[in-house]
Amino acid sequence: MSKSICNLNLSLQYLLLMITLLLLKVDSRTHPGDIRVLKDLKHGLHPESIAPGSCLSSWDFSVDPCDHIFSDRFTCGFRCDWFASDFFRVTEITLDPVGYSGLLSSTTWNLPYLQTLDVSDNSFYGSIPDSLSNLTRLRRLSLSINLLSGKMPVSLVSLDHLEELYLDNNSLHGSIPSNFSSLVSLKRLEIQENNLSGEFPDLGALKDLNYLDASDNQISGEVPSTLPVSLVELSMRNNNLRGKLPVSVGDLEFLQVLDLSHNKLSGPISSVLFDHPSLQQLTLSHNNFTFLQVPGTVGLTSNLIALDSSYNDLRGILPGFLCSMPKLSSLSLENNKFTGMIPSQYALKVAVPRSNSSSLERLLLGGNYLFGPIPSALMGLKPGSANVSLVDNCLYRCPDTFFFCQGGNQKSLVDCKKRFDTVIP
Repeated sequence: MSKSICNLNLSLQYLLLMITLLLLKVDSRTHPGDIRVLKDLKHGLHPESIAPGSCLSSWDFSVDPCDHIFSDRFTCGFRCDWFASDFFRVTEITLDPVGYSGLLSSTTWNLPYLQTLDVSDNSFYGSIPDSLSNLTRLRRLSLSINLLSGKMPVSLVSLDHLEELYLDNNSLHGSIPSNFSSLVSLKRLEIQENNLSGEFPDLGALKDLNYLDASDNQISGEVPSTLPVSLVELSMRNNNLRGKLPVSVGDLEFLQVLDLSHNKLSGPISSVLFDHPSLQQLTLSHNNFTFLQVPGTVGLTSNLIALDSSYNDLRGILPGFLCSMPKLSSLSLENNKFTGMIPSQYALKVAVPRSNSSSLERLLLGGNYLFGPIPSALMGLKPGSANVSLVDNCLYRCPDTFFFCQGGNQKSLVDCKKRFDTVIP
């Protein structure tokens, strides 16, 4: 009996020893290829850009990286996970924004288990290497706010699992690759503030893309008639877009934010934008639009909260349907060519609260050719109650005693007469 108990104890001790050795083996093994990439990444940087106390300043390859992660040898900058093999694999590299400077091509990027690569807000320069296509499990790639140049690499299209791509705030040039439509898992694309040019490609196949920002580039041509139907936010501000707004924008049923300001768009502002089921913020300022189309619902079903159509070539009288929009609280129509008197419903939507409709907290009508008296509903407004401006018009009287008349004079009689003679020959 005692011999059996002794043998059982020895067996248990052996089992515990094997488990301990196995755990020690697992916890101390980073894949050699992953170590090589981490080494190359650090050694490829300019030494003076590795600030004391930064993540990379702590990387000490005299010990195993994954075994010493979050220690004083490897304080931060990457993550490891176990994938049922003999090694831990690096699954995330997120560098701190301290001004690391170097070439991204200093390593092969042979990290087959990497899911996140974020080196944003540093000083990496040179082109985006094709070797990033080796990151076949990558879901998030952020190269924002660096000094990267060259073209957007076509090779990125091989990243089948990529969900978020941030290339904004660099100096990339050339056209946007048309084969980016193959990035079918993409949900967010940010390429703003580069020097990208050419026409915008057809990305209609990206059925999961909900955020697209291509602002502050040199993109030309028309607003694409085929856009991902899943878009929630679309910004192509400050480019060289021309032509009319495509009616197909109305088919983007989830769209909440649309910013096409600072382009060369012309023609009407389509009624589909005022009948849209989800659109809340519409910014079309600094274009060449000439008039607003009245929607069939006269604005009653609109979800717009903010509309900015300032600095265009809009003409005629102020459209009354805008004041029928129940949620509209910000309206800017300044610096256009509107004429006529200020409709009383504009003043009432600012000054008289309603239980079933939002009040206008912002009403900017300056820089037009509006004439006649100031609506009486506005006369009792106190400074700070709303942001209202009526300067630079043709109003009968707009003294500085009213806060909404401060900051600019009314147009001269000569200028007003010239405009009225043009409107009424």
